[in-house]
Amino acid sequence: MFGLSKLFSSKSVQKQPIIAALAAYRSAAFAVGIDELFIKNIQSNDDKSLLIELTLPFAACSEMPAVAKFVSEQINKVVDIHASVQLPADYKFKKIKHIVLIASGKGGVGKSTTAVNLAGALKQEGAKVGILDADIYGPSIPMLLGLVGAKPTAKDEKQLYPFDANGLKAQSIGFLVPSDDATVWRGPMASGALTQLLNETIWGELDYLIVDMPPGTGDIQLTMSQKVPSSGTVIVTTPQDLALADAQKGIAMFNKVNVPVLGLIENMSHFICTHCGEPNHVFGKDGAIKLAQRHGVPVLSHIPLAIDIREYSEQGKLIANDTEAAISITYASAARLIASQLYYQQPHHNPLEIVITDD
Repeated sequence: MFGLSKLFSSKSVQKQPIIAALAAYRSAAFAVGIDELFIKNIQSNDDKSLLIELTLPFAACSEMPAVAKFVSEQINKVVDIHASVQLPADYKFKKIKHIVLIASGKGGVGKSTTAVNLAGALKQEGAKVGILDADIYGPSIPMLLGLVGAKPTAKDEKQLYPFDANGLKAQSIGFLVPSDDATVWRGPMASGALTQLLNETIWGELDYLIVDMPPGTGDIQLTMSQKVPSSGTVIVTTPQDLALADAQKGIAMFNKVNVPVLGLIENMSHFICTHCGEPNHVFGKDGAIKLAQRHGVPVLSHIPLAIDIREYSEQGKLIANDTEAAISITYASAARLIASQLYYQQPHHNPLEIVITDD
């Protein structure tokens, strides 16, 4: 990616300790450390502090303060790290590098809210992101993005412009169907509508396109999964046994069509008591963990049942964009882990072994 001989702007900078410290850093997203190929430049400042510039091959910019703290402790110098995101030019579809399906075995688990906040979190991590609302039964992305009643504009008879919602490129079936009308479509018609929206929207260049899938595991979902050239899927569930049973069916369906399951997100995982501050597991505990262990996939996040998420959603805002909100950290962590997995699962990398323990 870069020539190491050109990285260092001062001859006095000792590069090996810095490279070693970056390589030794570990987190869920950087499970094998930070490769020296990610280094763009290292600059020694007048006050002896260091500025390290990284070009990341997946979206993870918000983790840089933690990386800087670790490297600083390792080399006993004040370190500041600036990062940008540049994914490898390996396009999945047109100028889209990754298409990620957000799915659920049943409705009512918060799939759409999770999808739109993951999209927002990936953007906050430095990526170019779009979201496609393919939930024909209840297209809620227009409401979640504050675009209710908006009408798409067309370049010509065959191409639509996506909406720009705070930097996210958005397209939805909800923009084309009256909000108070029931959508009664059979499998071929529904999958055809999704394919049309995907093909005929002028997405431009995107690092990640998040697709909010219809809930369930029937013919419509199966057909859509086969027609969309996706990099992987994320299954959203809640902790109770009924939702987990349907999530199990979702995993089985994606395995049959050879779409990698990147992991599970347990939504409404717990409720934080406003009086004592302790988590209350209203819908049960550890359900997603047990299901993930059974299938050898990670649990990407445990998202709490929180009034803030509802309030932001009803106002057409993304809580993932509010970096001062505690829950935004939860979405950011899940987004980084998804982006990391998409990068490391590509053919030019050795696959990571995911080890799940009871600790």
